[in-house]
Amino acid sequence: MSRQIIHTDRAPAAIGTYSQAVRCGQTVFLSGQIPLDPKTMEMRNTSIEDEIHQVFANLRAVAEAAGGSLAQIAKLGIFLTDLAHFAKVNEIMGQYFQQPYPARAAVGVAALPKGARVEADAVMVLD
Repeated sequence: MSRQIIHTDRAPAAIGTYSQAVRCGQTVFLSGQIPLDPKTMEMRNTSIEDEIHQVFANLRAVAEAAGGSLAQIAKLGIFLTDLAHFAKVNEIMGQYFQQPYPARAAVGVAALPKGARVEADAVMVLD
């Protein structure tokens, strides 16, 4: 099965040795997104709400570049430096995803790149 590298200028450029996403057949593996503004490559971190919205906007941009949408995400991973923000993630996630929701894990971590408080990665299955 061939691999297709996915890239879009509507999401932040990779800040390391990885691709924004890789498509293998109908499955797309979306790399973790932190709240970087793709135009400025600066953190959008005035508030935790700003960070969460930017993370989902970045994921959406990569999903669309791969020919899909957030509705086709099968598995979502959420990484938080403070699990007290879990309820806020749920609230804002409801603005980006509808039922049936993807499978999901939320993990507390000690630190994230560039001082982000939230990061999300995903696996998407195209129809």
